[in-house]
Amino acid sequence: MKILLAVVFVLNLTNLAVPQHLITSSPSLPESKPVGRRPTYEEYKQQRESFLQTEDHHLLGANVTLTENEQLVNKFIMQMKLDEMEKGFNDSYNFIPARHIFEVLDRFGQSKVFNVIRRLPKGGVLHAHDMALGSTDLIVNATYLENLWQKGNFGLNHGPEFKFSRERPGKEWSLVSEIRQWMTNEVYDAKVAEVFSLYNADPLNAYKSLDNVWSKFQNLFACLAPLITFAPVWRQYYHDSLKQFYDDHVQYLEFRGVLPEVYDLDGKVYSAEEIVQLYYEETEQFKAKYPDFIGVKFIYAPGRYASDEEFQKLLDTTNRLHKKFPNFLAGFDLVGQEDPGRSLFEFAPALLKLPASINFFFHAGETNWYGMKTDQNLVDAVLLGTKRIGHGFAVLKHPKVLKEIKRRQICIEINPISNQVLKLVQDQRNHPAALLFSDNYPVVVSSDDPSFGRSTPLSHDFYVAFTGIASAKQDWRWLKQLALNSIEYSAMNSEEKTVAKEKWNQAWDHQFSRLAVDFVAGKILENWIMKIV
Repeated sequence: MKILLAVVFVLNLTNLAVPQHLITSSPSLPESKPVGRRPTYEEYKQQRESFLQTEDHHLLGANVTLTENEQLVNKFIMQMKLDEMEKGFNDSYNFIPARHIFEVLDRFGQSKVFNVIRRLPKGGVLHAHDMALGSTDLIVNATYLENLWQKGNFGLNHGPEFKFSRERPGKEWSLVSEIRQWMTNEVYDAKVAEVFSLYNADPLNAYKSLDNVWSKFQNLFACLAPLITFAPVWRQYYHDSLKQFYDDHVQYLEFRGVLPEVYDLDGKVYSAEEIVQLYYEETEQFKAKYPDFIGVKFIYAPGRYASDEEFQKLLDTTNRLHKKFPNFLAGFDLVGQEDPGRSLFEFAPALLKLPASINFFFHAGETNWYGMKTDQNLVDAVLLGTKRIGHGFAVLKHPKVLKEIKRRQICIEINPISNQVLKLVQDQRNHPAALLFSDNYPVVVSSDDPSFGRSTPLSHDFYVAFTGIASAKQDWRWLKQLALNSIEYSAMNSEEKTVAKEKWNQAWDHQFSRLAVDFVAGKILENWIMKIV
C-alpha cells in the first residue's frame, strides 16, 4: 500500500507546472580542444631562459650602466656576495639577514661584503628621526656635563629622570657627577648605554610582541628628551650625528623632527622657529667644514595622537616654518606607532587646507595588519598627495596603491632593520621590499632609528637589504641605483639635485677607483700566496 501511494505521489508531481524562470539549462561542457604537443627539452630551456631574462630586465638597477672600474669591482663583490649567500643557503641559521640583528651584530665586521659597503658612497638617508640620529656614545658623553641632575634609579625597562639646572630641582634629585663617583664611570656609562638602546642579547624573548618593543621605545624617548634637549647638548648632538652619517659615507640627510622643548640654564624654552634655525646654522657650518657633504632638509613631524584642537596648532606651526624656511623645511609628516594612533583619514580635513606648496612625507602602513585603519593609511597617503611613504610595510596588501606609487613615482622609504627590531619581520628574506626590488619600484633604503639598535647610520641596512632582501642576481647596479634614488626622490629642487649628483659622482668614482686597486692587489697577493703554498 505504501509503495502504491509513493508511486501515485511521484506521478502527480510530474504533472505539476514548473515556473519557466526556475528552469535552468544544464551547464554545457567546454568544447574539447585538440591536445597540443609538449615542448621539447630544448624549447623548454629556451622559454625558461627568456622568462628569466624578462624578470632580470625588471630588477631594480637593471638599467644602470657600469664603468670599467665598476665592472671590475662588481665581479669581486658578487663573488663575495654569492659566497655568503651559498653558505647561508646551506646553513640558514648562520646567515646574518635571517637572524635578528641583535643576535649577530658582532658578525657584521666579519663579512667582506659589509666592509666594502661601509666604504661605499651611499647617497642620502631620507628617513631618520631627530632624537635617534646619533649613537648611544653621544648620549653617554652628555652625562659628563656639569649641572646635570638625576632622579630615580636605572630600572629594567625604564631609566631615571634627567634635568640640567644650576640649582637642585628637588630633594629627590642628585648630581650625576656625584653618582658617578660612587658608581664609577665605567659602570655608569654602561647603565646609560643600556637604558638608551633597544639592544638585548636575547631579543626574541625580551620582546614578545610589537607592543612590547614599542612600549620600551616610547619609554626610551621619554627618558631621553630632558637629557638631550638641553640647548648645548642638542646642538652638539646634532653636529656629531651629522659627522657619524658623513663617516658612514652618507652625504645627504632628510630627517623628521617633533621639535621638542629645548631649554637652557636660564629657563628659556626655545620656539619651533629657533630650533629649526639652530638646525640650519649647524648644517651650514658642517657643509663649510666638509665641502663634499651635500646638505640637510627638515621634515616637521609631530605625534599622531594630537586632538583636533592640538593638531590645528601644529599646522599653524607648519605654516610659520614654511614661510620662514621655505627651502630648509621639506614638508610635513606624523610620527608614532600607527596601530593605536589616529589615522590619516581622521586628519584629512585639516591636512587638505594646507597650501599645496607644503609637501607631505607620510609614515603609512608600518603594520602587519590587513584591512584595518593602519594599513589603509597607505590609501590616504596616496590620495593626500604624499611625495614619499615612510616604511609602507603593508603595501603588498594594496595592489592599487602599488599601481599608484609606480604611476605617480611615490618613493617608498624602506627601513629593514627598524622593521625587524619593531617586530614586523623576523627573517629579512621575507621582507615585502623584495617585490619592490624585483620590479624597479621607486624606493630608497634608510635607517629610521639606527642609534637605538646599535647599528651604523646606513651600512647595516644596506647590507641586509643587499644580501637578504634583494635577489642574488642584483649587484653593484642595485647599490648605485639606490644611491641615485636617494637624490632623485629627495626634497631638493632641480638645481640642488644637479649639484648633489656632481658631489656624489665624485665621491663614487674616487671610492670605486680605490676599491678596484684594493681588489686587484688583494687578488694578486692571494694568487702569489697560493703559488708558494
